[in-house]
Amino acid sequence: MLEALDPEQRQVAEALRGPVRVLAGAGTGKTRAITHRIAHGVAQGVYAPTEVLALSFTTRAAGEMRERLRSLGAPGVQARTFHSAALRQLRFFWPRVHQRELPELTESKLGMLALAARRQRLGVDQATLRDLASEIEWAKVSNVSPDSYASIARTRGRAVSGMEPEVVARAFDAYEEVKRGQGRMDMEDVLLFGAGLLADNEAVAAQVRRQYKWFVVDEFQDVSPLQHALLDLWLGGRDELCVVGDPAQTIYSFAGADARYLREFTQAFPTATSVELVRNYRSTPEVVAAANQLLAGTPSKGVDLVAQRPSGARISWREAPDEVAEADAVAERVAALRASGTPASRMAVLLRINAQSERFEEALAARGLPYVVRGAARFFDRAEVRQAITLVRGAARSGEASGAVADAVVAVLSQMGHSTDPPEGRGEVRNRWESLQALVDLATEFGRERPEAGVGDFVDDLDRRASEQHAPVADAVTLATIHSAKGLEWDAVFVAGMHEKMMPISQAQTPAEVEEERRLLYVAMTRARDELAVSWATAREPGGRSNRGHSPFLAPLLDGVPGVSGQRRERTRRNRAAMHCRECGAALSTAVEKKTGRCADCPASYDEALFERLRAWRLARATEDSVPAFVVFTDATLQLIAEHVPSDEKGLRAISGVGPGKIAKYGDDVLALVAGEAAGAVSEKKSR
Repeated sequence: MLEALDPEQRQVAEALRGPVRVLAGAGTGKTRAITHRIAHGVAQGVYAPTEVLALSFTTRAAGEMRERLRSLGAPGVQARTFHSAALRQLRFFWPRVHQRELPELTESKLGMLALAARRQRLGVDQATLRDLASEIEWAKVSNVSPDSYASIARTRGRAVSGMEPEVVARAFDAYEEVKRGQGRMDMEDVLLFGAGLLADNEAVAAQVRRQYKWFVVDEFQDVSPLQHALLDLWLGGRDELCVVGDPAQTIYSFAGADARYLREFTQAFPTATSVELVRNYRSTPEVVAAANQLLAGTPSKGVDLVAQRPSGARISWREAPDEVAEADAVAERVAALRASGTPASRMAVLLRINAQSERFEEALAARGLPYVVRGAARFFDRAEVRQAITLVRGAARSGEASGAVADAVVAVLSQMGHSTDPPEGRGEVRNRWESLQALVDLATEFGRERPEAGVGDFVDDLDRRASEQHAPVADAVTLATIHSAKGLEWDAVFVAGMHEKMMPISQAQTPAEVEEERRLLYVAMTRARDELAVSWATAREPGGRSNRGHSPFLAPLLDGVPGVSGQRRERTRRNRAAMHCRECGAALSTAVEKKTGRCADCPASYDEALFERLRAWRLARATEDSVPAFVVFTDATLQLIAEHVPSDEKGLRAISGVGPGKIAKYGDDVLALVAGEAAGAVSEKKSR
């Protein structure tokens, strides 16, 4: 059983007694090492199969472990996700302890959260509800209660679609009340109830600990505080624990994962055996060298990978003049590889966000190349895109849409609350904005190529794109975000759209968030077995200004690469100064602090009475337009208006968050309020 392992893997397999930490670099065979360890322990009589609990984070990974253990002669081992293991215990013990049935497990928070939002009189759309649901999940796995949420959220720079933390806390509390009233539990409750049962009932804890004596946890860098607390309760002070992970692949901190448990494992268990798996069996030396160089000298540095395969193709670094040309070049290479014998299913295009997929869907479809979008709907299947096209089609048929195609589309999408100014933060609201903005970009490109065409012609073009992008998906190229590609691999990987402000994404503000983006790129590059291509476009649309450089993470990798232009000029002195509080001089960390130029704890230097008038007007306007309040203006922007008190359109335009679209729609009302008049007074004066 051990002869098939390399020296480091064998060291893991022979370390049958805990505690053990395995730092396993990408492609180093960690699953092979830990499954052989378990099987070896069973074969040696150290472990009884039914007393081993192997934990992972996805049902796919747990299933893979079960299959390998079965083939190695250890079929009785329990390989489960944290949630699956906790739910199994709850279903057995809960009725016996509480003399009633376990609450019903809900598949989605959205229905109960929508009811909670209505009770709190919060006007939120589906995208905002999804962001609220994600934030509640983060809070619960991070052991943050509704009562403590607001203060902790501010400290950690958490935000939901421009909502104040107190509003999120109220929604969180109301959601918990609705859930209890309906006799339900969510996925986080499975872990909370499981931990509570073990902590409060010694008889239950003793029985579980008699059942499970040996623990293995895969992807330990992704453990949340709640999962770690549950694991401690399962262990009950014992140290028969083997953890496996890679700090360099920590990409879920935003969802509550805490890599400190992996990094500091030997501090928690001073007698632990620590092994590093460094031999990479997946990728060519060219890919391995680039991945090592990407993290060299950074806080994200993990193990130094050592390539085991023969030399292969050179990495392709390609700068395209625009996103259409970038997608075309990727599709051409995919077609060439397919023609030379590489199955489409062994190729992937990896992107930072889902909204980037449309260009590549179009380019692949135009060449008859089948593809599948992993982890998300295809572009034209997304709810917001379908709704937007329906509205544009209706406006074209009624004759309401006229003039330049792009302007007409922007006007129609404004009915959905879309603004050309992106919302703050990340999440579903941002994803929805990106998808709608992609339609605006398509309209702009269409109008440039066919200036004589109208909105109806544009709708026809969208219908053509949609029909071409619904080809059969057997043996298909994978289109995926990097997050959804973790744990997977392909022969050829195209990491596309790697321009500045996309990698790292513009919402990554703190040093820790930027480092997580660097690790995300590392994960993307290490998915490639034989061929890796990294590309970016200097302009969004054909004929647009070439004002985008490559991702700053790529700088050390591009030295001497021909055909690659330099980065754009460094930030101006004004932008550098904005990184520190103008009141106390301290460094700013959150997006809101950087926008206002002031620490969250510093006293407000704006006209608070004006700020309240602006908020009251915003609420009324948002209600009238049937859009969330942040779509009108965020609180941070209103604070800046109340601080600078602009007297004319020029002064208003100088404020962060106030673009031409906002001025056209809300400028007169805002200037009237600043002047102490009723909203609409400026418009009345102009008309007179």
